[in-house]
Amino acid sequence: MRHGKKFNHLSRKNGHRKALLRNLTISLVKYKRIKTTIAKAKELRKFIEPLLTKSKNNTTHSRRVVYSYLQNKEAVTEMFTNIASKIANRPGGYVRIVRLGFRPSDAAEVAMIELVDFNTIALNAANDAAESDKKRTRRGRKKKSDEVSTENNSESIVNDNTLTQDQSDVVDNEIKDNTEE
Repeated sequence: MRHGKKFNHLSRKNGHRKALLRNLTISLVKYKRIKTTIAKAKELRKFIEPLLTKSKNNTTHSRRVVYSYLQNKEAVTEMFTNIASKIANRPGGYVRIVRLGFRPSDAAEVAMIELVDFNTIALNAANDAAESDKKRTRRGRKKKSDEVSTENNSESIVNDNTLTQDQSDVVDNEIKDNTEE
């Protein structure tokens, strides 16, 4: 009976399932993005995220622990050098699963699983959006030529209202004359 066994067995025995997850992990580390079924992608996410968390701490012990899961030196080296430096500030959620539809041959639901910090298209789009933080309105903005002309008009109005030194002296004398009477 399978009471309390929550993970998906993927219709395989234990050794076969471990080998499958190990191979998928090595491929994901090597290529940064792979295509597989939804069930395998979800199980791979559960398998690889703790390993990626361990790879953030570059010690001999954590390297040996990750190697015991993967049995592949190149994948471990890649994980602890390139991948760990990119995910250092991320508190989890290192992989993304994107559903791609159904496979034509057997109608299995297919997904793409990728490392989040290695998706250059999404990272470039996020950077572009951050750079162009312009507010958009429905009614549009004034053109710059209109703004310049209104500034010039306001300056001319201000210049008309300002008095020269001679004019201000005349006004001061008139005020004194009026107060003396």
